[in-house]
Amino acid sequence: MTARLRAWWARLPRLSRVGSLYAKFTLFLAVMCCVVAAVLGTLVHVIVTRQTVHQARVEALDRLDSAARAYSAGDPAHHQAVLNPPGLPAKLREMALHGRRGTALGDDNGVATMWAAGPADGGVIAVRLDYRHSAATIDGLDRAIIGSSTLAIGGTLIIGVFAVSRVTRRLHRTADVARRISAGDLDARVADPRAADPAKARDEVAAVAAALDTMAATLQARLQSEQRFTADVAHELRTPLAGLQAAADLLPPGRPTELVRDRVQALRRLTEDLLEISRLDSHTEQADLDAHRLGSLAERAVRASGLEVEVRVVHDACVVTDRRRLERVLSNLLANAHRHGRPPVTLTVDGPVITVRDHGDGYPAYLLEHGPQRFRTEPTTPGSKGHGLGLTIAVGQARLVDADLTFANAPDGGAVTTLRLPEYPEYFEHPEYEV
Repeated sequence: MTARLRAWWARLPRLSRVGSLYAKFTLFLAVMCCVVAAVLGTLVHVIVTRQTVHQARVEALDRLDSAARAYSAGDPAHHQAVLNPPGLPAKLREMALHGRRGTALGDDNGVATMWAAGPADGGVIAVRLDYRHSAATIDGLDRAIIGSSTLAIGGTLIIGVFAVSRVTRRLHRTADVARRISAGDLDARVADPRAADPAKARDEVAAVAAALDTMAATLQARLQSEQRFTADVAHELRTPLAGLQAAADLLPPGRPTELVRDRVQALRRLTEDLLEISRLDSHTEQADLDAHRLGSLAERAVRASGLEVEVRVVHDACVVTDRRRLERVLSNLLANAHRHGRPPVTLTVDGPVITVRDHGDGYPAYLLEHGPQRFRTEPTTPGSKGHGLGLTIAVGQARLVDADLTFANAPDGGAVTTLRLPEYPEYFEHPEYEV
């Protein structure tokens, strides 16, 4: 039974969050139930108490009238009145001495009593009415009110919590789907039953869920259209570019020929980058994972780049990654550091973390805030070439190998790019995994 209760509690929305809708509604429902129970209980208690006391007073006054008539007729044996009783409440005694009749609740030797008193020959004549049964009735009524109010509050809370938990679970599901969409999972849908079935009445949560699903479908269609357009354009450009490359190779040697060949090569690189980005955006790429020593892999990537980079291996580590994709990430980071920064450029390996540092002006503010953007140029820097597609490809390839790529600026100047990969120390014992 304990396990079932824990499982039921785990399925409930997070009540520990005081600011959550679930907690606010539960608190509101509990307060309102207590207020309603208190008001109704007080009202019933007052009405019944007044009615009981009134009946006791009427009966006591009737007995006082009978006793007063018998006392006036000189027949004390037929009345139950007492002259000047010592236990009579002081206020009632004073009222009788002033010639008025009245009643008052009190006690007679510890017994709840309804007193009725009036004037008699300069003194006070009074009768007693046992009030214990009426007091016990009122006490029983109070206990019944408290018990029934507790049961009503508990039942209402259980029903209310169950009802609101169904709503909040749907809201949490909608929020989770929204987060998945913002993270890039455009196939995520809420698929709320009330929104999918036209026969069911739509509530506000179903309307929000339906709007989110419609937005996700529209966004997915537009992104897929843009991805197909980019891939088609890049693919169609490859054939004329191959012809341009062949024609450039036939040109006679000279400065104009070198310029043409350089532009053709730049256009080919741009086309290949666009194709790579379209493949990454389509999420069809699969990583070929294997275990590698990160220090050796980084040194190999630096040698392949042909750039002047200082490699520092503070602490080597074994990582499971796609070597080709990781080398692509490192080559793009090193090329970006040389193109937009200033030497010296250093690559540091410290465990599963690779840091690329240059000593230029650092990354612009928009890149630090929003990440790399395609074809973005800095308007405040005349003639700036921007960061192109290299960093965008690096981010996509890093995500594919489950690595975390972050961008920052060093306090003393220069851009700092940090690549963090998952570490698997157990592979160190197997030399066949070394690069």
